[in-house]
Amino acid sequence: MPRKPLTPCKYPQCPKLTDGRFCPEHAKQDMREYNRYRRDPETNKRYGGGWRKIRDRYISVHPLCEACLSEGRYAPAEIVHHILELSEGGGHDFDNLQSLCAGHHSSLHLSKRNKKG
Repeated sequence: MPRKPLTPCKYPQCPKLTDGRFCPEHAKQDMREYNRYRRDPETNKRYGGGWRKIRDRYISVHPLCEACLSEGRYAPAEIVHHILELSEGGGHDFDNLQSLCAGHHSSLHLSKRNKKG
């Protein structure tokens, strides 16, 4: 499948080309600023270093999207999703986690938003 053309990094005056919004250097910087200034502090506490270790361990055991596998397709997992959200009493236990591709993760969150709205 052909890749989309590279575009300039959206960071002001950065000449690097990238396939995302920012080049890798500025993507890290943007994520730090997001976590520090725009993200809810309670959410930051839930998704700290401990979560990153659990997520990395889970995705190493489940490298393929579990939703795609149930549909008979193979796609690499990009996101580890909580089946029962932490805000609803879920935890970081492996039986509450699911590895998903970005498409399935987005569709899950869109369907939740549509049910609330």
